[in-house]
Parts: sequence; C-alpha cells; structure tokens
Amino acid sequence: MKAVLDACVLYPTVLREILIGCAARGLYTPLWSARILEEWARATVKLGPGAETVARGEIATLRARFAGAEVASATGVERRLYLPDPEDVHVLAAAIAGNADLIVTFNARDFPRATLAEEGLDRRDPDQFLLALQEAAPEAVAEVVEAVRAEAERLSGAPQPLRPLMKRARLPRLGKALG
Repeated sequence: MKAVLDACVLYPTVLREILIGCAARGLYTPLWSARILEEWARATVKLGPGAETVARGEIATLRARFAGAEVASATGVERRLYLPDPEDVHVLAAAIAGNADLIVTFNARDFPRATLAEEGLDRRDPDQFLLALQEAAPEAVAEVVEAVRAEAERLSGAPQPLRPLMKRARLPRLGKALG
C-alpha cells in the first residue's frame, strides 16, 4: 500500500516517528512531494529559533532513508484538479503521480472522499491508518510505538505513559488498542 503523508501528519514528532517507523518495517510505502516537506519545515518556525533547521535536518534524513518516496506531479495535473482549498491540490497531485492508494491527513474537510474516489484514492486520518496497520501487523506496530514512547521518555526525562502520549499525538484509538 502506498500512502501520501500530508504535512500536517509529518509535523508532530511522535506521530511522524510512528508513521515512519511503520514504513521502515515495510507495513506501507510512504510518499510525499518537495512541497509537502517544505510545508512541514516552514510550519516549525512557530516553535522558535532553530526549529526549522532541525526540521530540515530531519527532512534530509527522510529523503536519504526513503529515496524513492518523493514524487513530483506530472505537468498539468494540478490544473485539472479541484479541492475546497486550492492550496491542497498539490497533495492530491502527488498522490496521483505516486500511484498512491490513499492520503493520510487530519484535513478531512479539504479532501472530500468523492473527489478522491474519482482519482482512485481514499483518505484516512492517522489514527484510522495506524489502527488498520496495527490490526494487520500487531507486533510490528506495537514495537514501533514502544520505541517511540521510550525515546520520548528518554528525551523528556519524564515518564511517558502510552495512552496519554498517544492521546497527545492524536492517536487515541491506537493508544486504546495497544494499552
């Protein structure tokens, strides 16, 4: 399965690390465009000085780790597409260019299922997406989530109980399934 990861699911660290960890385990193939990655980098500016630099380093690591994940939309594809927010058309164009099965996003309103279905695509929020992966490969997803939880605990220097961490990452159903 190929999934385009929208910038809104790459920006939060815990969520991104779980998504990328599952991809590294071969549970799905991640896709993104240069513009999606740029949106992620620019979104980090609000975190303060140096945050964008850190994000760009993480982006470089992702590009190296998943060399085939970055897709460019075909010439003219964006002009024929319509979404409620024209600023999201590039995400749909990336999904088409990458022959994706779905788009993983929190932004349901701007990616109507009927419009996506016309292109042979679906949309899932990250909790739905990861819960489906967990149902298909419970041990692999549990190992990824535990590694991310342990790293969050190490970095914060404070206990990070699983369910509250998943809730903060906007993954309550996955947290419940794993808890």
